[in-house]
Amino acid sequence: MADFVFEQPSDEEVEYEENDDEEEEQEEAEDNEDADNKPKKKTQSPWDFSSYSESVADEHNRRSTTSIDFKISKARQQLSEPIAKPVEEDSDPDDSEPHRQEEYRPEDGDDEVDTNVGEKKPFFASSEGVSFQANSFMELHISRPLLRACEALGYSKPTPIQAACVPLALTGRDICGSAITGSGKTAAFALPTLERLLYRPKNRPAIRVLILTPTRELAVQVHSMIGKLAQFMTDIRCCLVVGGLSTKVQEQALRSMPDIVVATPGRMIDHLRNSKSVDLDDLAVLILDEADRLLELGFSAEIHELVRLCPKRRQTMLFSATMTEEIDELIKLSLNKPLRLSADPSTKRPATLTEEVVRIRRMREGNQEAVLLALCTKTFTSKVIVFSGTKQAAHRLKIIFGLLGFKAAELHGNLTQAQRLDALEVFRKQEVDFLIATDVAARGLDIIGVQTVINYACPRDLTSYVHRVGRTARAGREGYAVTFVTDNDRSLLKAIVKRAGSRLRSRIVAEQSIAKWAQVIEQLEDQVAAIMQEEREEMALRKAEMEAAKAENMIAHRDEIYSRPKRTWFVTEKEKKLVQKAAKESSAKENGSESKVMSAEQAEDLKMKEKRKREREKNLPRKKRRKLEAAREQLEDEDDLDEGKGKTKKDKEKSGISLVDLAYRRAKAVKAVNKAVDAGKIVRKTGKKLKPKTRVSESRRDEMQDLFQNDMSEKKQRKPHHGGMKKKSSFKSKSRYKRR
Repeated sequence: MADFVFEQPSDEEVEYEENDDEEEEQEEAEDNEDADNKPKKKTQSPWDFSSYSESVADEHNRRSTTSIDFKISKARQQLSEPIAKPVEEDSDPDDSEPHRQEEYRPEDGDDEVDTNVGEKKPFFASSEGVSFQANSFMELHISRPLLRACEALGYSKPTPIQAACVPLALTGRDICGSAITGSGKTAAFALPTLERLLYRPKNRPAIRVLILTPTRELAVQVHSMIGKLAQFMTDIRCCLVVGGLSTKVQEQALRSMPDIVVATPGRMIDHLRNSKSVDLDDLAVLILDEADRLLELGFSAEIHELVRLCPKRRQTMLFSATMTEEIDELIKLSLNKPLRLSADPSTKRPATLTEEVVRIRRMREGNQEAVLLALCTKTFTSKVIVFSGTKQAAHRLKIIFGLLGFKAAELHGNLTQAQRLDALEVFRKQEVDFLIATDVAARGLDIIGVQTVINYACPRDLTSYVHRVGRTARAGREGYAVTFVTDNDRSLLKAIVKRAGSRLRSRIVAEQSIAKWAQVIEQLEDQVAAIMQEEREEMALRKAEMEAAKAENMIAHRDEIYSRPKRTWFVTEKEKKLVQKAAKESSAKENGSESKVMSAEQAEDLKMKEKRKREREKNLPRKKRRKLEAAREQLEDEDDLDEGKGKTKKDKEKSGISLVDLAYRRAKAVKAVNKAVDAGKIVRKTGKKLKPKTRVSESRRDEMQDLFQNDMSEKKQRKPHHGGMKKKSSFKSKSRYKRR
């Protein structure tokens, strides 16, 4: 495949360079009226996140809260002595080159595993004759307003996925498209969609295009991109429907029947079920961006519900850098002879990406934050995205970076939508050097100028890894991807080695640098704990205020609130729990398929939990403590017995509770029923047919009778006999002596 030029605009305002040949063609093609509307000297940025919600400062003023940056600055002012950062001394031979890069060499257990599976694609139509090359956007047969928009955005030549997809999408074909990250997939489906909307029946407004994305931020980005491409098409309206923003505003926008709706699946279903006059009866195009993520367990039920509500005669387009090969899932989307367009069949790796791994040994897992700080202070100092595994870990890193004076923003699910969009905006404008995020930022986000991606927490699979590192090295630019790999992540390391091949590098961080930063982090623990405690107190106060405001509203507007129809969902709570349980089981199976090794930190946590549990048991009353000990001994005996008999876990579950506990529960239940009958709360029904006794109950009854008779016989044997004479009762009433 020939190399392509994708001159995507940077966020810095770069002067627009005109080509002489293009200028001559435009002069011949354009009229005098179009000549007055020449492109501006500066290209436009396609993304703008600040205009979608209120500012973070206004939100904090409204909620009477303070930002995390304010808390961090206050904590830094309260420090008696400023935090001394480790100084890298050139005279120190051990630390003169703290970050050494070398070729990666597989260790024992890291041998390559061949996972090639034969591809079977009878479901897809033949894509022979499809061209992945075009010299200009004029060859794609799109209208002049779209050509002007591409020129204003700085797009001079179509990428391979755009050159292949746009002409076929204009004919209404169903498409499953995949290309490397940063290759312009958004424009690949936006341009033909806007071109088709130029010829819609304008006298009958309706929702004709629905674009679904897995995250809110990606939906905002797609909405902004469509707005920029349609800037010269004044009669096309686009609506954003995502969670975290005003439901009433979105409902009003949907009632006005916009031409394009960009949405997340959950909020769209909510409006279709609970908002009046909102439907998809006239939908012509359904687009799934990041389709493989939308077809996973977390979204699949919602996607299939939306597909059910869409007309069968429609165009469906799916796009992702890692397109799913599950044909069954694609069949459920009712695709009609789709075309499989893969713009980069030879490789799924950008040529300008440098991939590195940092091996975190078992004894160094507790110093992972120190390794990150050592890298971020000397090697990767700006335009860095750090991917964390959990929201709590991302927030902790944000506090540590702030206390050390680094400019960082955080992006995860515990933030409000205004805070999430503000984090993207300040990072896009390069007001901060680091963006600490969870997988919310892993898919689709096109932030120009990202130089490095650091996987602080190893992704769960190769697909997540591909999307994470795809935030850098976009559109032909250079980029670095650094992944922290522990001993538990060997399976993913094998997949990365197979994908990167000989280009994978191993980065060694000096032990002395790690030790210095570990001491600094240890000094900050009190400040980190104080900031988190202040946040918890502020959250509790905020929650109490919300409950009070809710109670006031219920008193003041009770009739109006109860007159509103209850909001419904397409599945019940029970079904939602079953889906969540299935998702957990599938993830557990994936994790269980690999050999799990407990880290030293996890073992220490488990040890502390057992210790705290024993201390709590010591403080219990003697009766409860003995009961717990007896139950524990009984479980141990049952386990030993099951091991001897070779019983499985299912057999243990079927064995049920012990006979003593069963008898105690039944006696307690009978006693409660008799008490309720005496009090008149329950009336016994006469003539009720008794259920036939099962074999299980009969066997248990027989066992209990045998147990009782054995206990009685043992007691009789223990009693002493006095010459065959019947023993007199030792009990004597005291009243006899009083009467005498």
